[in-house]
Amino acid sequence: MTTRCKFDTDLHDLRQAIIKLGKMVEERIAQSVESLARQDLELANQVIVGDIEINDLQAEIEEKCMCLIATQQPFARDLRKIVAGFKISINLERLGDLAVDIAKLTLRIGSTPLIKPLIDIPRMSETVKKMISLGLEAYVKEDKDAASKMAKMDDEVDHLYKQIFRELLVFMMEDPKTINQSTYLLFASRFLERMGDYCTNIAEEIVYLETGKRSDLNQ
Repeated sequence: MTTRCKFDTDLHDLRQAIIKLGKMVEERIAQSVESLARQDLELANQVIVGDIEINDLQAEIEEKCMCLIATQQPFARDLRKIVAGFKISINLERLGDLAVDIAKLTLRIGSTPLIKPLIDIPRMSETVKKMISLGLEAYVKEDKDAASKMAKMDDEVDHLYKQIFRELLVFMMEDPKTINQSTYLLFASRFLERMGDYCTNIAEEIVYLETGKRSDLNQ
């Protein structure tokens, strides 16, 4: 196998590992919000315990990136592929951490009846998952237009967060007994809002991968 063929194979393996990480994170986000909406403490614990798999895979991706840079000494577009992949994996790992944070909120609320059925928080989760899915596809195809489209979806996440904030504020003002749980639910929505920001960071890495230029898609 020629040096270039070996390098291309290693890049393919790196890409597949990042896709696997993205799918794992997407699943954890879904499970964490489901655990919150259904008050499923067992599922919440599964998310928390399962975070080690995400951390281990991200560490493996980081090692692959360092190895490729050290042994192949890539430049230009090849180097961007490695750098972008590494940074995407970091953002995915942070998304996984936020899913764990939501699962921990499920445990804090416990079996106390929810002050209202959760509607907008699951909607935020669905949008974030769509962003991740679109981002992974854009990453594989190196499609900056799809990445920009993904980043624009963050506006919907922000809108829902503001809507939830206003609604929970009313709950707390009308009944102080709801303050504790309202705060937890506000944290959950805030974590999802941060997920949208991390997804936008991923989109920026895809744009960088294709163009070689840094852009701020949060504007």
